[in-house]
Amino acid sequence: MYKRVLLKLSGEALAGNEKNFDPSILQNLALEIKEAQKLGIQIAIVVGGGNFIRGKVVEGLGIDRVQGDNMGMLATVINALAIQSSLEGIGVDTRVMTSIEMSKVAEPFIQRRAVRHLEKGRVVIFGGGTGSPYFSTDTTAALRASEIKAEVILMAKNSVDGVYSADPKKDPKAKKYTHLTYMDLLNKGLQVMDSTATSMCMDNDMELMVFNMNEKDNIVKAMKGEKIGTIINKEEK
Repeated sequence: MYKRVLLKLSGEALAGNEKNFDPSILQNLALEIKEAQKLGIQIAIVVGGGNFIRGKVVEGLGIDRVQGDNMGMLATVINALAIQSSLEGIGVDTRVMTSIEMSKVAEPFIQRRAVRHLEKGRVVIFGGGTGSPYFSTDTTAALRASEIKAEVILMAKNSVDGVYSADPKKDPKAKKYTHLTYMDLLNKGLQVMDSTATSMCMDNDMELMVFNMNEKDNIVKAMKGEKIGTIINKEEK
């Protein structure tokens, strides 16, 4: 069982079939995190903002890339606050920390303070991405996981149970991988995370698990170290 994990969530996964948030998804997410926390697992979360805005979309509207990325980082803070509300509604102590200072709604990210919150049993939710444009929330997850010395990044996917050789919804012959290395991701061009995040995970010897968050209890199983989905690390096994 892992002692300290970083859970990476996409913004779209929080929306389900709704426009911004699906209350049942937020509720189920909170319940599973609470269940894992009872086991003594220290939990940090990085969340995307794609249910509100994506950089490529705003670029198509004529908005500058830097401004579009800034808008996306603010969207991640909205999602972080929504997750915090769901967790605190069922009695889980949380802290939202942001890379962009906004003291009225969240704490600024300070590495030592984040680790201390985890040691005290609080769930720490990182919003605001890296605080800089041109970096994805995948890179944020790799960066924050390394900074807090997490043992694994748990990448929760929406209705996809691991990494495949092709899109399983389009190609019935797509092969599911149970284990990959980071070099496999780069060499095979597998779209798990962007190349910056992949390189950072590889350089810091960070383990990554890709799994389906929509299956009941999968978040708890992943945090307990059960081998679900696809495991990705630096070395061949």
